[in-house]
Amino acid sequence: MTARSTYLELSEDGGSSHKFYEVVLDGTQVTIRYGRIGESGQSKASAFASVAKAEAAAAKKINEKIRRGYAPAVQGVRQRRTVTRRSVESARSTATQAPVLWRFASGAAAFGIFVDSERCWVGNQNGDVYTVTHGGTVTGRFRLPDGVKCIVGDDFWIYAGADDGKVYDLGGKVPRVAYEIAEDVDIYWLDIHDGVLGVSDRAGRITTIDHEDEFQWARKGGGNSAWMVRCDDEAVYHGHSTGVARYDAADGAPVWETPINGAVLFGWQETGSVYAGTSRGAVHRLRKSDGVSQAVYRCDATVFSCATAPEGRYVFAGDNHSSIYCFDQGGERLWKLATGCGSAFSMQYLDDRLYIVTTDGTLACIDVSEEAIRAAQGGSLPESVDVKASAGLAVVEPTVELETVVLDTVSHTGEGVVVECFRDGERLRVRVVSEGYDVRRNVQFPKGVREAGARYLVEGVRFSERGGFYRAYGDIRRLL
Repeated sequence: MTARSTYLELSEDGGSSHKFYEVVLDGTQVTIRYGRIGESGQSKASAFASVAKAEAAAAKKINEKIRRGYAPAVQGVRQRRTVTRRSVESARSTATQAPVLWRFASGAAAFGIFVDSERCWVGNQNGDVYTVTHGGTVTGRFRLPDGVKCIVGDDFWIYAGADDGKVYDLGGKVPRVAYEIAEDVDIYWLDIHDGVLGVSDRAGRITTIDHEDEFQWARKGGGNSAWMVRCDDEAVYHGHSTGVARYDAADGAPVWETPINGAVLFGWQETGSVYAGTSRGAVHRLRKSDGVSQAVYRCDATVFSCATAPEGRYVFAGDNHSSIYCFDQGGERLWKLATGCGSAFSMQYLDDRLYIVTTDGTLACIDVSEEAIRAAQGGSLPESVDVKASAGLAVVEPTVELETVVLDTVSHTGEGVVVECFRDGERLRVRVVSEGYDVRRNVQFPKGVREAGARYLVEGVRFSERGGFYRAYGDIRRLL
């Protein structure tokens, strides 16, 4: 039987959509290939019980895309377009220099940052993700296939969202794909809470994806260019060109929508409030329960990023003129200082330090203690250290290859947790088989390494009370 291919494209003049979708039917197997026009894209293959079922599945996929505006095309006629990037234009600040303790040049404009008690993560538009200690020592480097949009932490897990439409788990020795976003979504920002992924995009939509990397719900906001998404136990908060909205986390039901003067370019959250930095030079604090404005923090230029000290005790902001600001909780400006290394695309506060990643690709650690700020305002600055990565630092790239380990060895040592992959209809699921766990609960596990009947050793699993599933973390090894 000869394989049959249906090739479709969706390309809007001056628009963000410039993508292809190909369905190849070969007997009982259907292979989907999709991505940006001019690139090889991603592929997924599914096997069906009969040729008739495979044909029906292929026809369904094709009709879904045609309804969404895709049309038959000849591959190679349309040429590749560049990926949507946030503007990196920024002006030099005229403010007093901030007390920068150290800075690391990552090599390209950087959006992604995450800071925990052990290290700092920075991800740039070249796809490089570095780990740096709080003292300024580079300890690791990952290389992802495309530019990093953002880095988010979710309990034990660290995830990097990239321009290739994938979200990578960075918690093990090598990056592994944890989520794959729909191929017609131009991602702007991501957040993850308890295994559920929130995606905001260029079109102003908000989409959530569950722990099995399966669609949960989607809504269209009141504006476009949605740069803000923040998730908690109860809700998803979504900021776009006209305001901020709250949706119920479980089913996406709208709860409130608050108009804001200026497009939302960044979002932050604390227990009872969400913060939205805007193009009109302000950070707005909104009450989570009803969207009522609690305070406005006025800056002198477009706000690229914002963050807070715990529970909003201090509010920080970064503008597009390479300045950073600090306000008290009520909105009074305490200071404005220059970064000296570009405008802060993202930022995070921890233990009297403000960490920023900038338009010129710098990860900088700034001392924002009261003593250091007073000294800087008086003209006394610390000697800033330029951090360098070792020339011999290994570059780790994503892979689906797994290290193997003998089952008898694991049984003898009691090392890790054993899980197995099983077929559930047309899907491959994973469950824990080690004693003491509920075998009825599925395990969040990378799809790229799943194989029916195979068993794996993971470093550990943690139960999600809200979602009712286990989440595997750490390294993954295949059992022999």
